[in-house]
Amino acid sequence: MATPGPLRYMETRARVYRHQWRGSVISTFLNPLMFLAAMGLGLGSLVDGGDRVASLGGFSYLSFLAPGLMAATAMQAAAGDSSWPVMAGIKWLKTYDAALATPVGVSDVVLGHIGFVTLRVAFATAIYGLIATAFGALPLAGALLAVLPAALTGLAFAAPVMAYTSGLERDTGLVGLFRFGIVPMFLFSGTFFPVSQLPALIRPVAYITPLWNGVELTRAAGLGTAQAWPVVAHLAVLAVYVVAGTWAATIRFGRRLTT
Repeated sequence: MATPGPLRYMETRARVYRHQWRGSVISTFLNPLMFLAAMGLGLGSLVDGGDRVASLGGFSYLSFLAPGLMAATAMQAAAGDSSWPVMAGIKWLKTYDAALATPVGVSDVVLGHIGFVTLRVAFATAIYGLIATAFGALPLAGALLAVLPAALTGLAFAAPVMAYTSGLERDTGLVGLFRFGIVPMFLFSGTFFPVSQLPALIRPVAYITPLWNGVELTRAAGLGTAQAWPVVAHLAVLAVYVVAGTWAATIRFGRRLTT
């Protein structure tokens, strides 16, 4: 039985990453660890001295922060793997042209890349979850359960960022994406403080971002506070980003690589 095209492309990406993983250690593991230590333990010692019951649901700031950082780590890893590497495959190294010269098709390349990124994000967030457990921020069961919504958050970024990148001629557009998109979401989508603390005019913007929905899902899973209706709503928003992003990436890749 022949191996499906997306799995064949995923295997290719995995073989390449086997020789490149050292370059992603700092961004994937060390940066979140330092944020968790500095913000969760350092700043958390000040925050926990106030009225945390009302603002953080009764949890310590370290416990509040840890699942938010897990979702944010998923966002950053997925966006990073779906931006410059995709640009390189299209424009600089032409690896997608090489892949399309085989029986692999455009949809196989798109689904294979997104699938590989999602698996890598799941692995990275699982390691992060174990570290958060060692810090005492999350129970082990909650940390492992939170990997699922964190991976979905990464998927919700991988597909749209891949679609966006496939239409660029220069990587300056990627600089703008991270500067005006990824970084503001990291800061203002509920990772470090409840979105309810933002001015009323800005809150609706945060509510429609994939990161806020991912943070809320990951936090609910990690801390055991999930409620049926909010979970369904967050899943629906993330599903829209995944489906629309995958569809757009397939269309734009087809136009870019086959014309």
